[in-house]
Amino acid sequence: MKLNGRALLISFLVTQSVAILTFAKDFDFFYFVQQWPAAYCDSRRGCCYPKTGKPAEDFSIHGLWPNNLDGSYPSNCDPSNRFDGSKVSDLKSVLQEHWPTLTCPSGDGLKFWRHEWEKHGTCAESVFDERGYFEAALSLKKKANLLHALEIAGIRPADGIFYTLAQIKDAITKGVGYAPFIECNVDSSGYHQLYQVYQCIDASASNFIKCPVFPHGRPCGDQVEFPSLSSASSRDEL
Repeated sequence: MKLNGRALLISFLVTQSVAILTFAKDFDFFYFVQQWPAAYCDSRRGCCYPKTGKPAEDFSIHGLWPNNLDGSYPSNCDPSNRFDGSKVSDLKSVLQEHWPTLTCPSGDGLKFWRHEWEKHGTCAESVFDERGYFEAALSLKKKANLLHALEIAGIRPADGIFYTLAQIKDAITKGVGYAPFIECNVDSSGYHQLYQVYQCIDASASNFIKCPVFPHGRPCGDQVEFPSLSSASSRDEL
């Protein structure tokens, strides 16, 4: 039986709606995650500085991740929406400064950004497109200004100097307004180092909020080192 034009149109619209619903995954909030490069480099896997050189001694973006209230999260939601570097070509230098890659071998950042967009960004296509995803993360980093918040509290990067976990959390809470989750790594000497800071963002990716649930990252001991990047080395320098 032949379908008339109206039936064909309805069939097409239904198909498109199903496809959109397949990719438009629900989520409740975002984790905005920043990492401390010196602690990343002092981990067991080590690091390689990006092709642009040693990064600045500042927190760098790891990602902006949709998450659910039950602790689960969507991932790789739209295989058809692959990362397109041309869409962020004019942001490349800014991304390399604030969202550098530290994995080995040295890279220009494109592989890292591709992973973050395709795994996490595509699950929030109802909020932003590819360019909007990276712009939102850059804006959140500027708003958070973690290094400034810690410096105001007298917490500065230095090897062999330790702060309590409560001091670090309190400084960031005062600076941003909401308590973060702090993740630590353990260096070769067995010391806990400030590694990653998780902050919660509303579902529009615009505002910091009280975390409805904290992640299950690597916990910190009570005494935490905030290592200096000036003394850190990459595999390229070894």
